[in-house]
Amino acid sequence: MSAAREPLFEGNLLLKALSPDDRALLAPYLERWEHQRGEVIFSAGSEVGFVTFPCEFTVITLVIEMADGRSAQTATVGREGAVGGVVSNGGLPASANAVVQIPGPALRIDVRRLQEAKRRSETLRNLFTRYSDCLLAQVLQAVACNALHPIEQRCMRWLMTLQDRLDTPVLPVTQEVLAAMLGVQRTYLTRILRSLQDQGLIAIGRGRITILNRTEVEAAACECHASVKRHFETVLGAVCSRSGRFIAIDPDPVQGKGGNGATAPDAPIA
Repeated sequence: MSAAREPLFEGNLLLKALSPDDRALLAPYLERWEHQRGEVIFSAGSEVGFVTFPCEFTVITLVIEMADGRSAQTATVGREGAVGGVVSNGGLPASANAVVQIPGPALRIDVRRLQEAKRRSETLRNLFTRYSDCLLAQVLQAVACNALHPIEQRCMRWLMTLQDRLDTPVLPVTQEVLAAMLGVQRTYLTRILRSLQDQGLIAIGRGRITILNRTEVEAAACECHASVKRHFETVLGAVCSRSGRFIAIDPDPVQGKGGNGATAPDAPIA
């Protein structure tokens, strides 16, 4: 049970939301890892053997790569979630690449151990199923957004999604990486970013992009980011700080009442 008491165990909101009994099912098998920027957790087509839980400020993106080398991001996962065989029995091929966007700590567990824990605990199984529904909602919303909304709004959605997981307006992302995530040429993205900068929404720096006014960015963006956040709140009981960062997952109201749409307008910045 020592792993359940370690601070890192508290760094992932899904794990933190588990009851003591459910934590005890996972704690003996959780492994600590430090991931580097650009590290590939698993590749499309490869067998997924572990579920990885980003902790603290670690961010992992799910990326689809085409045969011609172009790629596009489909989901962003931080301490609110996990990547890997969250629902399946494991041992299945991945449909996307899981790439570390922001380096840092993570916990991982063999998918067979997780499956056994879910078999033994209905509450654990319910929480992970609800999270998987939220992850799917993020992917589906991204598909719709990419098809229907202009690149400016797609760009703002991606930047806000990253800020939600870092709790800082200064985002350590290069234009090259952002262009790859959005599936556009860097020269085209540069023009878009300059336009957003001219509007006073962002500031472009070396190796970073700063959101200058979150409220104005939200107002100028499409509805996709807000729609995904509402789904996390309703289905998973996610709680967000004033800055938009995920600060807690409260599964009890969700399981008992079908969701509480939790927000914390006066919550401290975590």
